Amino acid sequence: MPLVNNVGQGRRWYLWSFASLLVAVALSCLGVSLIFLYQTIRTPVNQTGQFLLVTPGTGAYSLAEQMVSEGLAGSRWPVLAWAVLSGTSRTFKSGEYLIPEKTSPGQILGKVSRGDVHQRKLTIVEGLRFSQLRERLRQEKMLASTLAETSETALAEHLSLTAPSLEGAFFPATYFFLRGDNDFSILDRAAQKMREELTSAWEARTADLLLKSPYEALILASIIQKEAMLESEMPRISGVFHNRLRLKMRLQTDPTVIYGLGPNFKGPLKRSHLKKDTPYNTYTRNGLPPGPISLPGRAALLAAVNPLATEDLYFMAKGDGSHKFSKTLKEHNRAVKKYRQ
Repeated sequence: MPLVNNVGQGRRWYLWSFASLLVAVALSCLGVSLIFLYQTIRTPVNQTGQFLLVTPGTGAYSLAEQMVSEGLAGSRWPVLAWAVLSGTSRTFKSGEYLIPEKTSPGQILGKVSRGDVHQRKLTIVEGLRFSQLRERLRQEKMLASTLAETSETALAEHLSLTAPSLEGAFFPATYFFLRGDNDFSILDRAAQKMREELTSAWEARTADLLLKSPYEALILASIIQKEAMLESEMPRISGVFHNRLRLKMRLQTDPTVIYGLGPNFKGPLKRSHLKKDTPYNTYTRNGLPPGPISLPGRAALLAAVNPLATEDLYFMAKGDGSHKFSKTLKEHNRAVKKYRQ
């Protein structure tokens, strides 16, 4: 009997030892695999910056294959395994992602899981006409085009704009968007921003302002925007225009004449153009033109409703971005002779 018990105990010890060995080997292999996986998922593959476009419904396997095919990962299995182990495989968000150079596959999975999509930007510069703004939007390839076949009347209705013209209705600034957004969304935000800025400027207007409405302020601001290259001169230019309006003098400003000649006019402006009557020719017509001629920025809006108190009635471009201001026609003629030479 003791002999039998010893044999049974030996077998059990052998089985226990073998099982322990198997567990140890398995744990060792698992540990090595996890270390390999961790090192692989943390090692950058891409050597240059690039974009990754994740479409709606993309799963872990598809994303892993896409990353390999686009040079963002060396093998799909580590990416797939890490997506499952890290819990990100069910949280991928579609969109366009900017992947800087030397970004690891693990970091890419994190970006896609968090939805850190790339925001593109479009800058609307001050002084543009609406036709130029529309062309700028058309040239932005990452925006979906919806305006090409839309009339200005229909567009004004969609944007709830009641002014006679879309000119001057959009605030010049930098607007961010995602790839695939439509061009209308930019105009919608720009129109809302202009409403806010114009309202704010009008509320800050000086007492006894000659202008009767925010729209008149927008018209004058659009002229100031085209005349001034230096923001510091905008209030003084506004003062000149207000003096002329107060004295019933014509504004005689070249940018309005140019606008009235149409978008195809390339210049130079000649004396014959100054005599060609259009609704925007401030040499032949009194007061403000019927609408804005450009997109004014915040400085021009504020200058229009806060003119500098001055006796100046004229100004002449000096050729360096600044102007020579004059109180009398005689002084102005001397300035014209000097600076045109």
